[in-house]
Amino acid sequence: MATAAKHREITQEEKESAEAEIVEQSKRIEFYMTEYSVEILAQKVQDGEFIVPPYQREFTWEQDRKSRFIESVLMGLPIPFLFFWEMPDGKLEIVDGSQRLRTLEEFVLGDLKLSELQALPKISGFRFSDLPDSRQRKIKNRSIRGIVLNEHADEQARFDMFERINTGSKAANTAEVRRGALAGPFMSMVIELAEAPELVELAPVSAAQIKEREREELVTRFFAYGDGLDGYKDRPSEFIFGYTKKMNESFEKDPALADAYKARFFETLSFVKSVFPFGFRKAKSGKATPRSRFEAIAIGSYMALQSAPQIVMQPPDVEHWLNETDFAKITGSDGANAVSRLKRRMEYVRDRLLGK
Repeated sequence: MATAAKHREITQEEKESAEAEIVEQSKRIEFYMTEYSVEILAQKVQDGEFIVPPYQREFTWEQDRKSRFIESVLMGLPIPFLFFWEMPDGKLEIVDGSQRLRTLEEFVLGDLKLSELQALPKISGFRFSDLPDSRQRKIKNRSIRGIVLNEHADEQARFDMFERINTGSKAANTAEVRRGALAGPFMSMVIELAEAPELVELAPVSAAQIKEREREELVTRFFAYGDGLDGYKDRPSEFIFGYTKKMNESFEKDPALADAYKARFFETLSFVKSVFPFGFRKAKSGKATPRSRFEAIAIGSYMALQSAPQIVMQPPDVEHWLNETDFAKITGSDGANAVSRLKRRMEYVRDRLLGK
């Protein structure tokens, strides 16, 4: 009869360390509650009092989804909280809820025509002005609650909130958020390299992943992890956000860095193409690029080239270990973002390339 695994006792030092971490993270989140009527919300959107951050501007609901949301409002269904950040000038940046707010403004103050509705089919095709005056007033009077982060909440705190609120939804992902929230010379280079024919050939991704800017994610990870994992705490999105912000500043101070980083990128891709038969794919006909496999091969290759540039002249044979169980295990998804696993898969490829 199998016995249950013995539970490891958490030490007092570990408990105190965990509590300190919670306190430190909590300091970044200070907020207050607010409540606005639909009429005021719509007017504030129209007047530019609510600021839509760049990473949310291109994400617009389709007509049917807008109509379903207005139908929910008309039926009196609960509306999720809005989240804002109080900017230094007193305006509110929308952390989450821009689609709802823009839809309300378009319906109440614009010319949104409702498409086919399911629960309220008799008002399909209506505009706000087509509703009875009494119903218009009731809609305008309805209130929606919001949470406002105060001006001391940093970019990372807002990013974390947006990401956590939208987990599992079709909202902007981390690569998309970084693109808008951290515009700068490093980010511009990442966007440029993500479209490089060499990467497109070696790292195929699906059409859906292209829309989600998966190659930008791969490029950013290549540089972030390749520059070292100091400060990495098993939370890749937070680590890469901080790295991108720091690199934007570095590139602004020294524009020549862009050429050096591009050279690193293309030299590594050239090496991968000459050594790995399928690039970052698992098979010749593969149409996907697993992130952990990309990290192992790309950064492991870069590290090997740093240690022994001469291996370019005599490319090592990789086929004898590339399909081994060991490599499959270390590039698997289980605990893929833990720093120990991340280091192990990069160092595994580096060491095998160096003949260790």
